[in-house]
Amino acid sequence: MEERKRYYRKNINLFLLLDQIKLWPSRNGTLHGIRELRVDGKYITVTTHCGKTFRVYDSRTSRAARWLRNKWVVRACPDCGIPDWKIEKYSKTFFSDYGSDLRHKDKNEDL
Repeated sequence: MEERKRYYRKNINLFLLLDQIKLWPSRNGTLHGIRELRVDGKYITVTTHCGKTFRVYDSRTSRAARWLRNKWVVRACPDCGIPDWKIEKYSKTFFSDYGSDLRHKDKNEDL
């Protein structure tokens, strides 16, 4: 059975994108796994599996959002231990104008 392609909207907030895929591209081209995301107003506090914590601005056109959409990463972080299935799933993900409209999940929302 062929793996189905995933389409996400191209122009969505960085938090919604990170919350869905749980991956962070560093400036040197390393892909990190995200352990925790916290929203602090217009900023996001990101904690990776390798223990790094940093604060970023929640922007649709940020460097991280562009790198994730265009897949400009070179390698996975050896300390984060990202599983192969997750990297393969990310590689089969496409970003277009007509993709899934990601929404912020409420705790009270019943699906």
